[in-house]
Amino acid sequence: MELVKGRDPYLRELLRFALCCRALALLLQALFNLLIPDHAADAFSPPRLAEPGVCDLLLEWLLGGLSRWDAEHFLFIAERGYVYEHNFAFFPAFPLSVRAAAELTLWPLQRLLRLRSRLLLSAALLNSLFSVLAAAALYKLGCAALRCRRVAFLAALLFCVSPANVFMAAAYSESMFAFLAFSAMWHLEKGQSWRSGLLFSLASAVRANGLVNAGFFAYSRCKCFALQLQVGPGLARKLPPFWRQLFSLASSVILTCAGISLPFVLFQCYAHMRFCAPGTGLSQGIPKPLLQLALDKGYRLAAVDGLKPPWCSQRFPVIYSYIQEAYWNVGFLRYFELRQVPNFLLALPVTLLGSWAAWTYLTANPRHCLTLGLERRKNEEQGEGKPGTGFCCPVVFVYVVHATVLLLFGVFCMHVQVLTRFLGSSTPILYWFSAHLLQEHEPLLWSEGTDKETRASLSEKSVLGNSLAGSYEKGISENPLVRLLRNYRLNTPVTKCILGYFLSYWLLGLILHCNFLPWT
Repeated sequence: MELVKGRDPYLRELLRFALCCRALALLLQALFNLLIPDHAADAFSPPRLAEPGVCDLLLEWLLGGLSRWDAEHFLFIAERGYVYEHNFAFFPAFPLSVRAAAELTLWPLQRLLRLRSRLLLSAALLNSLFSVLAAAALYKLGCAALRCRRVAFLAALLFCVSPANVFMAAAYSESMFAFLAFSAMWHLEKGQSWRSGLLFSLASAVRANGLVNAGFFAYSRCKCFALQLQVGPGLARKLPPFWRQLFSLASSVILTCAGISLPFVLFQCYAHMRFCAPGTGLSQGIPKPLLQLALDKGYRLAAVDGLKPPWCSQRFPVIYSYIQEAYWNVGFLRYFELRQVPNFLLALPVTLLGSWAAWTYLTANPRHCLTLGLERRKNEEQGEGKPGTGFCCPVVFVYVVHATVLLLFGVFCMHVQVLTRFLGSSTPILYWFSAHLLQEHEPLLWSEGTDKETRASLSEKSVLGNSLAGSYEKGISENPLVRLLRNYRLNTPVTKCILGYFLSYWLLGLILHCNFLPWT
């Protein structure tokens, strides 16, 4: 795979570190699940229709913490399909992948493990793979966008200890989505539009917020169009007529956005066919324990007795938005209640970090932000100067806008406690900005090169830094994140806050989530 090819020592160290973090997370969740009794949560818990064997019980003891909360939905869908109406809040790409891995890769274990156990095992293995590949994709994306390998490397290391760690390990779709989204962004930065569009389309089959990624394509095309309009008279004569450029822009944006939205549309059409079309009720093939669960909990089955749910009569019958509103009371300002203050406090660190990132970029590039990055700079017109590097470089603008949109939507329109995993798996900004803060404020990292190539204030350290960087590229002797942790007492307050936030949420997520206790 192109992501992990090459002799880049940064990438090799990143892959080793990511694998170690994933193995440690699996070990700790098993330990915490054994030592801490499960909380009796009012969560989706379908009955087990087959008696577990010894191997099933052993696997449940080892990986049972990964099947909590929404993971039950994904595993249930992978095993039984979309039986209940509220199952359609969970998109099909991840459960289909889990089922395929359980049937194909783990088929030798079918005599030892029942299907549900094989699904849990395949989910753990797939998410371990996807999370490692997502870290590699984030590193490659950082190298292309930030043009600074050290910052990109540190950001990818932070991703390995993400505050959303437990959701990268559990049977959730976050790891798969992060891998597809970051890979698509990377290919778009490289100019590989079709490959990027395909990955963005697959991402929209994993999570609904994948639709927002269409904005990357639209912005990329609009930026090229705007820059072409600002070229000099000599170059303008060689370009196609304005109307032809405009038509090419419109058709390209429309077709690409339609392709990215296609999985979402097809999934909604499938739900409409199941619930709204006459004579499609499948309740006769559903086992009686699942039918009884529907009666006990009030779950709606597909077109039972010809009764159609209310969303079928809407002008645009979208089941996803209906489920979010009807089942979980998701909507604008609906979560702003006094009793939700603890959840707002839980999401406060990621909210502050995202807001700080947006403000830092805005104050560093006010004109670039006001012109939406569509103004050709003088050095571009003259062919002089090098592109900016680091977090505040012009290329990062679209990523900051994307992260800010997700942040505002998450705060005002979602259950705010999910904001940590929502942003942690969707945008590179949290990791880029955290790495930027560490490089800017932590003297222990200055010898790693940071951005001192462009900072005169550190010129006296450049000789030492370059020599260290040279030896670092020949063979990495020490992980910079591990260095910071080993010298934690010597770290600056900013470094302590960032590392404290990442590591505390990394650990608390494993303790709380894996025992059915409320978390993000």
